[in-house]
Amino acid sequence: MNDLWDPAAIGVLRLPSGRLVRGRGLRRPLPDGPAPALGVYLLGKEPPAVPWEARWVRWPDFWLPSDRAAAAETLREAWERAATERVEVACGGGVGRTGTALACLAVLDGVPGDEAVAYVRAHYQARAVETPWQRRFVARFDGGSARPPA
Repeated sequence: MNDLWDPAAIGVLRLPSGRLVRGRGLRRPLPDGPAPALGVYLLGKEPPAVPWEARWVRWPDFWLPSDRAAAAETLREAWERAATERVEVACGGGVGRTGTALACLAVLDGVPGDEAVAYVRAHYQARAVETPWQRRFVARFDGGSARPPA
């Protein structure tokens, strides 16, 4: 398990399954320690290149992903890979979009959608998931599964 994050490191969220995912803000310096194997970057414009594998989800600040199906696919990949690899999720500040994505990962990990925001706020960042529509997005997130309409 040398390929995983230090659970005590800043920004590392432990999901109920034990998977570790690092959330961070890209406007802050890169934290000390190992590099991620996969970075998921939630930005309105394409992020700068990084020396590790990366996915860009077009996601304007304070809003929702431009392509929700593609976002769900990327988040599912991040969740799957977090079982054995270092995965980080980041936006500009590391709070709203990052918190929303981490809450979606918690849903994939088995946390009920209506509890996922509270889970991430308790275990990652107290202000995570900043807007009512981001909270609603998490509550309705199903990871792209074919769920019948409500």
